[in-house]
Amino acid sequence: MIYEFRTYDLKTRSVPEFEARTAAKIKEGRQDYSQLFGFWFTEVGPINQVVHVWPYDDLEQRRRVRAEVAEKGIWPPDNAEFVRKMRSEIFLPAPFMKNRGEAKLGPVYEMRIYTYAPPDIPRVIEIWGEHIEEREKYSPLVGAWYSELGSLNTWIHMWAYESYDQRAAIREETRAKGIWPPPGGIAPLTQANKLLLPMSFSPLQ
Repeated sequence: MIYEFRTYDLKTRSVPEFEARTAAKIKEGRQDYSQLFGFWFTEVGPINQVVHVWPYDDLEQRRRVRAEVAEKGIWPPDNAEFVRKMRSEIFLPAPFMKNRGEAKLGPVYEMRIYTYAPPDIPRVIEIWGEHIEEREKYSPLVGAWYSELGSLNTWIHMWAYESYDQRAAIREETRAKGIWPPPGGIAPLTQANKLLLPMSFSPLQ
């Protein structure tokens, strides 16, 4: 299984119309060809940005699906006028990641993007796997992925919270109890995060 992360920077004030046009296209049957994992827009972080994540069995299925929906006019939506920059990256899921499907986990989603030294990702996966069950008693892990194509040595993890206040409280509590970050974890070289809200048609709400 691979996950394609598509990140678009949009023109100022264009997010609502981008969402409307994308929702209309989704209703035409895009998910009959492959399922959407989630579709969000930024609330805190890079403003006027959308992130959508698509799982595929492999790169060949991705190529085949994208060619078929384009040929039939099912996808992409007519949003080119709003897009200032596009980025596509391929990630692999951590072995402990769950398949969420449609679920109401948020509505506040935090995406954290870490860069590690070249040999560190396998150890990160091992340590997280040992401690993730305890951390998820406080809030669900939406997903954890490591880069395959794109920016190398990248680790993305996404968490869902009921509110901004809950996020702050959980982060403070798990840190105070020594639960998270995982004990014995490796410090990343760089860190970034963004807070996201789901678009109306996202399977994850």
